Amino acid sequence: MAVIDPAEEINELSGTLKGIQDVLDLDALRKQIAELEDQAAAPDLWNDPEQAQRVTSRLSHLQAEVNRVDGLGRRLEDLPILFELASEEGDEDALAEAERELSALRSEVGALEVRTLLSGEYDAREALVTINAQAGGVDAADWAQMLLRMYLRWAERKGYPAEVYETSYAEEAGIKSATFAVKAPYAYGTLRGEHGTHRLVRISPFDNQGRRQTSFAGVDVVPVVEQTDHIDINEDDLRIDVYRSSGPGGQGVNTTDSAVRITHLPTGIVVSCQNERSQLQNRATAMAVLSAKLLERKRQEEAAAMNELRGETTTSWGTQIRNYVLHPYQIVKDLRTGVEAGNPSAVLDGDLDEFIEGEIRWSRRQEAGDGQ
Repeated sequence: MAVIDPAEEINELSGTLKGIQDVLDLDALRKQIAELEDQAAAPDLWNDPEQAQRVTSRLSHLQAEVNRVDGLGRRLEDLPILFELASEEGDEDALAEAERELSALRSEVGALEVRTLLSGEYDAREALVTINAQAGGVDAADWAQMLLRMYLRWAERKGYPAEVYETSYAEEAGIKSATFAVKAPYAYGTLRGEHGTHRLVRISPFDNQGRRQTSFAGVDVVPVVEQTDHIDINEDDLRIDVYRSSGPGGQGVNTTDSAVRITHLPTGIVVSCQNERSQLQNRATAMAVLSAKLLERKRQEEAAAMNELRGETTTSWGTQIRNYVLHPYQIVKDLRTGVEAGNPSAVLDGDLDEFIEGEIRWSRRQEAGDGQ
């Protein structure tokens, strides 16, 4: 196996980072930051808490993004000096440290490069994720809850705020469904490849004979609706039910009927929210979730119509995308990209970046191929 010269690799990484800087347009980002800083300094900013939250969140994200790129640039500039000093002094520990830094930069520049591939119409949006237990009985309900924890841990690792809007608990264990929001820019573009069916193979903890069980859970990812979107919802098309929030095992967690379930009669889409204290707040959140799902439905219908005009076929929603095998061997494998990991425990604890980045790169290659 050929040994790559560190200086050569550092030059390649510097070239990649320069390309990333051009795509991101750092001057434009700094101009946006200055404008947002002016808005954030306005004395009446918090008269509209929702707008204030949007301004401060966007400002924080852009500042972090620019600092991240600048920081990588400085580290790449310093790295040749580290290698040079280690070589001159014959210091094996210093050389090992420089090699670790090179490996870390290789990973971080690669991850940032993936971010520049998120150029779809809605990729910059926040994400709404719904998880549903599918075939597999109580094991499937438990599997759905494991997936919910996996994504929430992933968001926590990334420092992305996540809010669970609704959880429907199964009778024996696990959940029937859950909906949560990942409130970070580009969350939709990052997570949209997780949309589909996830399959788990393991020895069932609910089978007293210790037999192997295969379970399925569906993940649905849609972009959050913004004010510029045109989604018309007729109140006559809605059935709105209120009920008491419940926890695991059906226990009540709220003494008032504050939870809200909205059924969109023409499409059959059902959304719920029970995390807020008031019925009014839960209704507003549920309507936001419904709007997002209707926007995605509209987008898919338009895409299907365009593909039909072009004579193209598309894969159906809900196709199996990833296997998680815990027995008789341990592996997680993505069926589209071929990315695999031999430590399912780490993946289920939120270590998803390799799978997510692999899917984003794969998806862009597919789109580039379709465009030729």
